[in-house]
Amino acid sequence: MTVRELDAAAIHDPALRAAYARCRDLNARHGKTYFLATRLLPVDRRPAVHALYGFARWADDIVDDLGSPATPGERARALLALESQLETGLRQGRATEPVIRALADTARRHGIEHRHFTDFLASMRSDLTVGGYASYQELGRYMHGSAAVIGLQMLPVLGTVVPREEAAPHAAALGVAFQLTNFLRDVGEDLDRGRVYLPTELLAAHGVDRERFEWSRRTGARDARITDVLRAAAAHNRAVYRDALPGIAMLDPLSRPCIRTAFVLYSGILDAIAADGYAVLHRRAVVPRRRRAVVALDGLVRAVAARRTHRRAPGPVAGARPSRTRAAAPVQKEPV
Repeated sequence: MTVRELDAAAIHDPALRAAYARCRDLNARHGKTYFLATRLLPVDRRPAVHALYGFARWADDIVDDLGSPATPGERARALLALESQLETGLRQGRATEPVIRALADTARRHGIEHRHFTDFLASMRSDLTVGGYASYQELGRYMHGSAAVIGLQMLPVLGTVVPREEAAPHAAALGVAFQLTNFLRDVGEDLDRGRVYLPTELLAAHGVDRERFEWSRRTGARDARITDVLRAAAAHNRAVYRDALPGIAMLDPLSRPCIRTAFVLYSGILDAIAADGYAVLHRRAVVPRRRRAVVALDGLVRAVAARRTHRRAPGPVAGARPSRTRAAAPVQKEPV
């Protein structure tokens, strides 16, 4: 993590600086799209986002890392140990594990509700035993903890120009939209882990079942009915993005370029999937590098413009802390 980011965030304790640096490294190595967008935030807010990502990544690796020989029981014990460390860290404000230390500090600085972290771990535990979901309603209960709460954790860091409770549903929807995109992009890899996140009711509506997915994954053969399932899942995902979109304009103007960039890049994965013929059971679709560069440059231009406006504006603006949230500013739809 750059010294500039840590100094700007008033993080001076050497052990705490090292903990945040560990989280930044996790973000840079594993969350390339997310990390790129985070670079558009004001420097003082980046460490908190890295801490939130680092914790989520750590828990996800316990559950999903295919390179590990760990048994389900060992994974469950590791997750339980993580939960115990989290509880102690949040309660005492300190921890021996670097990722927990940074997370606890972030939660304290930004007033993030602890239940968002416990809800997240509850969904991670279910991944150890649950291999599928009957309906979008059932999947939604899982995604509350695995995705919606990520948006809610971020909101105090990003700041809003409306009461936070007004922006919260859109922040939660964006977390869900991102995860639905991950589910669609990673459907083949998830199948290898014994999971199908696409609801059974969606598959059945097109005459498909898990065995058909496994056949296609195993043989490399295509099936028009599977393509119809994936196309329908993408349409549902796009509807969730539309629900999330109004929330961008509710954010602090300094945070909007970051979230807008993430919005465009992640929703662009759906375009890449469609352009690749919905072949996600056989290969991962990626947004072309040139497209990523164009979106990132646009985000940078918007970020620079927002900071110039911020410097010229009289009085305080909405910031990362809840006490700095502004409720009276007008909200206009953010173009995407």
